[in-house]
Amino acid sequence: MSCESDSAELFARPSILVNGPLIVGAGPSGLAVGACLKDLGVPFVILERADCIASLWQRKTYNRLKLHLPKKFCQLPKLPFPEDYPEYPSKKQFIAYLESYAAHFGLEPQFDETVRSARYDDEVYGMWRVRTTTSRSGGTEVEYICQWLVVATGENAESVVPKVEGLEDFGGPIMHACDYRHGEGYEGKKVLVVGCGNSGMELCFDLCQFRAFPSMVVRSSVHVLPREFLGVSTFETAGKLMRWLPTWMVDKILLSLARMSLGDVEKYGLKRPRVGPMELKSATGKTPVLDTGALSKIKSGDIKVVAGIKKFFPGRVELVDGRVLDVDAVIFATGYRSNVPSWLQGSSDFFSKDGFPKQQFPSGWKGRSGLYAVGFTRRGLSGASFDAVRTAEDIGRIWKEEIKSGKA
Repeated sequence: MSCESDSAELFARPSILVNGPLIVGAGPSGLAVGACLKDLGVPFVILERADCIASLWQRKTYNRLKLHLPKKFCQLPKLPFPEDYPEYPSKKQFIAYLESYAAHFGLEPQFDETVRSARYDDEVYGMWRVRTTTSRSGGTEVEYICQWLVVATGENAESVVPKVEGLEDFGGPIMHACDYRHGEGYEGKKVLVVGCGNSGMELCFDLCQFRAFPSMVVRSSVHVLPREFLGVSTFETAGKLMRWLPTWMVDKILLSLARMSLGDVEKYGLKRPRVGPMELKSATGKTPVLDTGALSKIKSGDIKVVAGIKKFFPGRVELVDGRVLDVDAVIFATGYRSNVPSWLQGSSDFFSKDGFPKQQFPSGWKGRSGLYAVGFTRRGLSGASFDAVRTAEDIGRIWKEEIKSGKA
């Protein structure tokens, strides 16, 4: 594209020059970056496609959700949780904390603004060009021009529903876990929950509380660990052990403790992977299930563990082991994915096709040409906070150097 046509394209829509970094996403990751930049005196703009902060937590989580890790591992930089919060804050408490966090640091995201594309223009501007549409003014297109681009859209931007033969013929209610709030309305119904991660387990448990009859599809192996060992969180125990012991030894200890606490879960259809829980998480990002009550319902038979799905029929499902179940409703607890590949252009050297940085933690937070990634560590809120601090400090250092030289 020539300079003339490129310039014409630029002025075809409103353009805004950002005095500082542009942060995409107003979830915990984006808020953490904003707070750290604010503390350093660096101006910035936060864009958010939803109409609120932390939209995943506010709009796409079930009511009984609590943080799976102790609050000290989940607080964002520069502002701890209130002292009167319990060890495992509820969904409502965590949202209140995030809202107070945004208010405390004066963070004001621009809501209802969706990023359509972002690319680094090294030929004409030497800046990032980020195109958005906003529902605030009937889908108006805007282009932001900035020196730094912080991708904080997170690991869970889009829900994933696998393609299953016959699903369109099922006829009953079908939803993803992001649309499930509670089990009211499911009393007496046979519900097939597809997925055996933390969400799948807790949805099944919640359905039991509302006197439904859940069957949980376990397509592969899964590590189930107690949330705590002798009053200490499993996560904290693992972290302390890994300071002194190799991962394989930590895994042996965790699995031994799990067997003493939970018994042999494999006889209930929950086959453990050959690779230990911490090694597996490090290699693939797959988090072990931290039991908060579902296992007791599995042992009692209130939650049925079933094999993978072969095909759906009207009101029924055939499993890969040949069994056929009558089913009233289906809930897919099949996870989420990053949406970065759909809008970020020319960054294949930094982001892989699955929308995660190619470099693993702790090296995946900084790319080239002022590109940063926050919240893609597969280490939860503690990983996002780590990225946020490093990103803000790096931008702040460059910002101060340019102020001194008169460039900013």
